[in-house]
Amino acid sequence: MKLHSIPKSSPGILRMLSLAAMLCGALSGASAAAETTKPAAATASQATTAVSPEERARQIDWRNAMAQVPQPKKGCFKAEYPSREWQEITCTETPNYPQPPRRGPHPLTVGNSNDVAAQAPSGFISTAIGSFDNVTNVTSESGPIGNSGPSIANAYTLQLNTNFFPSSVSCTGSPNPNCQGWQQFVFENNGSIARGYIQYWLIKYNKTCPSGASWNQFSFTGDTDIYCWKNNSLGAVPVPLQPVTNLAQLSLTGNVGAGGDSINVTVGGTIYSRTGDNAVNAASGWQTAEFNIFGDGGNSAGGGQASFNSGASLTPRVQVIYGGNASPTCVAQGFTAETNNLNFGPTAPSAPPPGPALLFVESTAGGAASNCAAAAGVGDTHLTTFSGLLYDFQASGDFVLADSGPDFIVQNRQVSGAPTWPNAAVNSAVAARLGKTTVAICAKPQRLVVDGKPVSLRGGALQLADGADVTRTGNVYVIRNARGDSVVATLNPPNYIDVKVGLGQWPEKVEGLLANPKNDVNLLATREGRILKTPFSFEDIYHPYAESWRVDPKDSLLSVCGREIKTGIPGKPFYAKDLKRDQLKRAEAICAKAGVEKGPLQDACILDVAVIGKAGAAKIHAKTPAPNAVGIIQ
Repeated sequence: MKLHSIPKSSPGILRMLSLAAMLCGALSGASAAAETTKPAAATASQATTAVSPEERARQIDWRNAMAQVPQPKKGCFKAEYPSREWQEITCTETPNYPQPPRRGPHPLTVGNSNDVAAQAPSGFISTAIGSFDNVTNVTSESGPIGNSGPSIANAYTLQLNTNFFPSSVSCTGSPNPNCQGWQQFVFENNGSIARGYIQYWLIKYNKTCPSGASWNQFSFTGDTDIYCWKNNSLGAVPVPLQPVTNLAQLSLTGNVGAGGDSINVTVGGTIYSRTGDNAVNAASGWQTAEFNIFGDGGNSAGGGQASFNSGASLTPRVQVIYGGNASPTCVAQGFTAETNNLNFGPTAPSAPPPGPALLFVESTAGGAASNCAAAAGVGDTHLTTFSGLLYDFQASGDFVLADSGPDFIVQNRQVSGAPTWPNAAVNSAVAARLGKTTVAICAKPQRLVVDGKPVSLRGGALQLADGADVTRTGNVYVIRNARGDSVVATLNPPNYIDVKVGLGQWPEKVEGLLANPKNDVNLLATREGRILKTPFSFEDIYHPYAESWRVDPKDSLLSVCGREIKTGIPGKPFYAKDLKRDQLKRAEAICAKAGVEKGPLQDACILDVAVIGKAGAAKIHAKTPAPNAVGIIQ
């Protein structure tokens, strides 16, 4: 039965989005819907067939166009490429467990607020589309259902989540002025059934949930806050079972508007669609879109986890339609409590065309905290700015690494290698101001100091004020604030620190040793605004530049690591070529064995191995992406 068709042409912005296909894999397929109300009747996905990049682009153009067409009535539907008609199918049941919101400290893996999301530069999001540009070495995944019971193969959810937003429609009866609405578009694959549905939330409603509207009451263990949740009425749209190896063929679309909302799950050349109830009026508050793969559901203890095989790597893409063409702002935020076992990096998120879209990488190897722009100060001391400029900075004293405003300031303390290495320096301490809280990591003696007081943290997480936290795993400390700004401090023998700094939003105005004026990778700037262009003169770097970013003792966050600070500058530039031949050859062999590629990272590695005197100094360079530019000092 023909129910609804769309015009042959699509809006220009959707046509632009379709070009993303040229970046995606060249596989596609069609699957038959499980048109039944019984989970047992769900069928496995059919094998996919190869298509050309051009055909894949046309499929995605069709998918994006279909996303803008409202269904003719409430219910479940599907469409087969290249047909432009919705066909009604029978709905199936929705799950009886929630996909809870984030709570507690940031984990070291993806999820439970540790995520990357796309924020509209202006206005509100009407449509968002989540997909995967790249799926590499994904062979298996498993997780519990509802965060309890045994781990089930291919149990996961794809979630496209809104931000939390004021909801005058649903929070009217709440005594909490900070009650917020939240909406999740969910594709669930739990090993026995696959389905798409919408879940609605009232965040911290804090009284008995509204009656007569199917709301379920929920609280986290040990928490007095009351949340309310419900699924869309009249069931979920059935989808054929999708093993995790088929991720490249899947995409998830969420639509909101004054007239209603809907979810589309696309498998190759077939779209499965479900209308919603518009229960929280997301159209008036959706500004940030989070898309990822997570565990399937949660309970009062938190969200479940999707666990991938070692070596798995994914590149999620989240596209947003908000009425403009400008790239979305990257925000290091997540909203759901579910997680996966992946990490971000090593590369920072990007907003490449076609768009508006945000692209990021996550894998079992990752190793980065979620951030939208990353910078570092490692070894003796090699700085890589947020825009990717690598340059050496061998002065000693306390300096401003990054300052993005009063709520996030990072300072480091560098000590000279004199008398053995007078022209080199290493980090001996790092500190960050996170709003009203100050956290310092000191290397000698090793200690964590919070607001001027030593704190013992042998492992796990420490919750701080204003949503900030500190997590320790072995010799690595991760400091984060609620906005997603972060500092990763790795303590290495014999008492030096590798520092990585992440920004919770990008683009962002930032100053300090890790910043480039106007994000120009070839430029540095003094605190007063004097511009230096690569190649840099020794005189400029170590006099006006270094002196401008020295920390006044009265403003130092590092005094808790000792007040006696010996300041100075090197006598001359110091590079690997300045080492003695035997020192250079030995260090070069160690760096090669560690897997460091030839080029500027190898030069940095050789110098670190020689000066620090430890083969372990090479490891960080093997995991570091190549810089965008190198700032030579002469």
